[in-house]
Amino acid sequence: MRIHRRALIGAALGAAGLAACGPALAQSAREVRLDWATYNPVSLVLKDKGLIEKALAPEGITVRWVQSLGSNKALEFLNAGSIDFGSTAGAAALLARINGNPIKAVYAFSRPEWTALVTRPDSGIKAVGDLKGRRVAVTRGTDPHIFLIRSLRAAGLTERDVKLVLLQHPDGRTALDRGDVDAWAGLDPIMAAAEIENGDVLFHRDPAANTWGVLNVREDFARQNPDLTRKVLAAYEEARKLALADPRELTRILVAATRLPEPVVARQLARTDLSQPAIGKLQAETILDAGTALLDAGVIPAGTDVGAAVQALIDPRFGPAAP
Repeated sequence: MRIHRRALIGAALGAAGLAACGPALAQSAREVRLDWATYNPVSLVLKDKGLIEKALAPEGITVRWVQSLGSNKALEFLNAGSIDFGSTAGAAALLARINGNPIKAVYAFSRPEWTALVTRPDSGIKAVGDLKGRRVAVTRGTDPHIFLIRSLRAAGLTERDVKLVLLQHPDGRTALDRGDVDAWAGLDPIMAAAEIENGDVLFHRDPAANTWGVLNVREDFARQNPDLTRKVLAAYEEARKLALADPRELTRILVAATRLPEPVVARQLARTDLSQPAIGKLQAETILDAGTALLDAGVIPAGTDVGAAVQALIDPRFGPAAP
C-alpha cells in the first residue's frame, strides 16, 4: 500500500479545519486529570509551577495528576477514562488509535532522542544482529518497543528471533544490570542513568526513528470541552517557554522529580528538543513512517489504512499554530 504524504497531511488539516467550524459543545468538566512523566519534561514544569491550577481556579475546575511510567500506561489510563490528557510517543499513540483507543494527539511536547538499544559493556553485543537468540527487555506498546521492532527489521530479524522479556522501563534497566537480560530497549532519563552510573552502552542509535513526544486527549473530552482543552494547552505552552527560558530551573525540577543526579538529567535534556510544540505535518510524517514500517513488519494488521489512522489521530485545532 502506497500512502501519499501530501494528500494525507492536507486531508488531516482540512478535516480539522472543518471540525473547528462546527458547533462547540458547552463545557461540562469540573475536574481535569493529567499525567506527568519523567520522559515529558514540560509536564514536570507544568506540575511544579501549578500553571493549570492557576488558569482553571477562577472557573472552579480542579486538577488531578497521575504519573505515567511509559506510553503504554498513559494509553491505558486514557482508554479507561482515568485521565483526560496523557503523554506518549507519537508511534505508540498511532498503534493505540488503530487498536480502538479514541484519542487525539493535540500538542508536541518534545522532539527527543529518548530511546536506543542498550547493553552492558561486557555482553559482547556490538550491533543489532548480535541480538539473535538473546534476551531483550522491552515495554510493549512504547516508542522503545517500536524502535526495537524497526531496528530488528533493518537487520533482517523479527521479534521471533529474540527472546522478549516484558517489563516496565525501570525494571528493564534493573534486569539488564543484574544480567537477567542481554539488552534493553531503553528510555530516558533511565537510559541516561544506565550510561552514567553503570557504564551501559547505547550500541544502536537512530535519532530519526524516535517519534515525537505528543500530548493526547480523550476524543470525547475534547469534543465536549473545546475551550477547556485550549486552556490546558495554553498552560502547557507557558510551561514549555519557561523550560526554554531557564534551563537551570528545568534541571532542578527534573532532578527533584526523578531523584536522579544532575549529570543524568543533563544527558537527557541534551537529547531533547523542546522548541517545536505545534502538531501537524512534521509529526504526521514521522508517525506515518513508523506506522508504515510496522505495517510492513506485520505488527499492524494487513490491510490497515495507516494514513487514515494518522489523519484520525492528529488534531492541530487546540494548540499553537505552526510558524
